[in-house]
Amino acid sequence: MAERRQERVAHRMQAELGRLLLEEVKDPALHEVTVTAVRMTGDLRIARVYYRTLALEPRREATARALARATPFLRGALGRALGLRVTPELRFEYDTTPDTARRLDALLGSRGPGESS
Repeated sequence: MAERRQERVAHRMQAELGRLLLEEVKDPALHEVTVTAVRMTGDLRIARVYYRTLALEPRREATARALARATPFLRGALGRALGLRVTPELRFEYDTTPDTARRLDALLGSRGPGESS
């Protein structure tokens, strides 16, 4: 039952963070950020927010600094929008899943048909 609540809160946070980054954050660099996933701890006190940038040339360090500057605003806005008793601490992490999948696909694609390891 608690896992369902974690998932519901994480889903609502992901949607609201996406809206905030697109519509309310003043920093134009953050308008290119996409929230790919949110994972909550069991007590709902910490939210790991996974993100990617839509920019052609990813500027991870600059984006990470901009997110760190915007975190207090985002956390306050989330608390008001979601009406949670305790607003989770936000920890932003760059989502490397697509990069890993691309590397694995390239490795698997480099083998010829019928070859095995």
